[in-house]
Amino acid sequence: MSADPTSLLDRRWRMLVVLLWLGACAWLIWSRWGGIHWFALGDTDDNMRIAQVRALLNGQGWYDLRQYKLNPPVGFDIHWSRLVDLPIAGLILFFRPLVGGPLAEQIAVTIAPLLPLLVTLFSAALTARRLIHPRAALLAAGLVLCCQVALDMFRPLRIDHHGWQLAMLMVTIAGLADAKRIRGGITVGIASALSLVIGLELLPYIAVAGASIGLRWIGHREASPRLFSYAAAFGLSAALGFALFASYANRQPVCDALSPVWLSTVLVGCGALLALTLADPGRWQARFGLALVAAAGVAAFYWFSWPHCRGRLEGVSPELYKLWLSNVREARPIYAQNAQTIVATLSVPVIGLLGAAWGIWRARGTETVYSWSSILVMSLFSVGMLFWQVRAGAAAQLIGITGAAFLGWHLVGRFAASKHMLVRVFGVVGAFLLVSGIAGYVSFPFLPKEQRNEAYWKKVTAANRRCPTLPALHPIAKMPPTTIFTFADLGPRIISVTHHKAVAGPYHRNSQAILDVHHAFDGPPEQARAIAKRHGATLLLVCPHFAESTVYRARSPQGFYARLERGERFPWMEPVPLPKSSPYWLWRIK
Repeated sequence: MSADPTSLLDRRWRMLVVLLWLGACAWLIWSRWGGIHWFALGDTDDNMRIAQVRALLNGQGWYDLRQYKLNPPVGFDIHWSRLVDLPIAGLILFFRPLVGGPLAEQIAVTIAPLLPLLVTLFSAALTARRLIHPRAALLAAGLVLCCQVALDMFRPLRIDHHGWQLAMLMVTIAGLADAKRIRGGITVGIASALSLVIGLELLPYIAVAGASIGLRWIGHREASPRLFSYAAAFGLSAALGFALFASYANRQPVCDALSPVWLSTVLVGCGALLALTLADPGRWQARFGLALVAAAGVAAFYWFSWPHCRGRLEGVSPELYKLWLSNVREARPIYAQNAQTIVATLSVPVIGLLGAAWGIWRARGTETVYSWSSILVMSLFSVGMLFWQVRAGAAAQLIGITGAAFLGWHLVGRFAASKHMLVRVFGVVGAFLLVSGIAGYVSFPFLPKEQRNEAYWKKVTAANRRCPTLPALHPIAKMPPTTIFTFADLGPRIISVTHHKAVAGPYHRNSQAILDVHHAFDGPPEQARAIAKRHGATLLLVCPHFAESTVYRARSPQGFYARLERGERFPWMEPVPLPKSSPYWLWRIK
């Protein structure tokens, strides 16, 4: 007698999610095999992360997160924590005795990003089981793999902290969907604290998740155990996380990391929530009034205790924002992107928003409606965040998974029940393509193209692809160690694959060095020489047409970089020979 496949989906869902993850791992590793072989850490943050892990393994202190190879000799403090370093360092330590250091690092940067993907798939499946149907787990997990913006954060080589933050966000959503109030509250509290320990990027979502639990308590007094357990778990976990992972720099009242600023605010907020649950008035109007007072008190504490954190948390100067941060594409709103980016990013969040609204309607009159309400609040907020910065796209897509899975489950079920074969086949396939957002990609050929100089941007694309590669940097890596003056976006790559030091990396705590690089390439040649000399640089390295260079070229057509690109050379620059195939120009600074 054959086994019932629907029973298998119900009973063996954990095993099936793991199998799905293993299949995804095989596909992702295969698709990135060339990059893995060439250690092609494509993002500045990934290169900085491996440099940070190496420093730890080479004896740098646990709480010392100063990167001494950038802006030497003083270096600068990175605003991250060691938490995400742990799996990478652990993998390197495990494999190094077996295969040697370089290969151990390749294995580590391959496997490490796939670990939070498993957490994400499992959390999406668990949420679907709790809110949609026990057999909807695989559908929700499969939809995660269709979210290309989010999936990019879990690909091999993507060792930065965003994958783990997104995983904690999905754990938070699973906790919001948990019918067991105390367990659900503890889950959300711990996941929120871990996310803060990693970084503040998802702080708004953490706040909204906590607010949604508070709203449940206001509308449904029986949610008091959830609110109590959430507040207790969040406060205790945040304090423990601060003690274990806050760097020396982050123990100062800085605004851009889990520091005394945010730890104190979290503890005051959690204390206020605990007080609310102890008061626990019977009428919802009284609960609402007390919640408003508590929220106002926490806001007032933050506002008056930490006045220097009222503005941008990065604390960048107006000049740095104008010259650097305003040119970061992902820091721009969704409506400032090209049409393809808008469709690819918005499809799943909008579908998820519609699905969550339908979920509330279907769950009306049951306690599950409160879980769906939390999902809807998170979905609304995540879509709204896209109109501030498009970098919120990965979080918005994953938050939309539950609503999209709900919509897909009912559409697929309706089409699958049809008596007509064509309706069953094409209806099921069409429903999946719709809720997964894949259908949106069909529209790409018909969307308006971005107007730009294609010949010039082909050069930019080629430079972005070639300059960070190991073959391009190998001749430079063979030179005696020194400090190189180059673009800020090349700094992290230089220090991660050569023994050289660099002046700047694209990190707001490296603000003065970033300004110096911009002033050098924007200004006259003698100013560039003076700035480079002040930083102790002996080599000037330029990648013509590299993306960062387009800013200098457009902004300062008479500046140092633009004149270099046009072929001008200056007496204080002594050419250093490189292979004819090299994409770089290199000079010794006299």
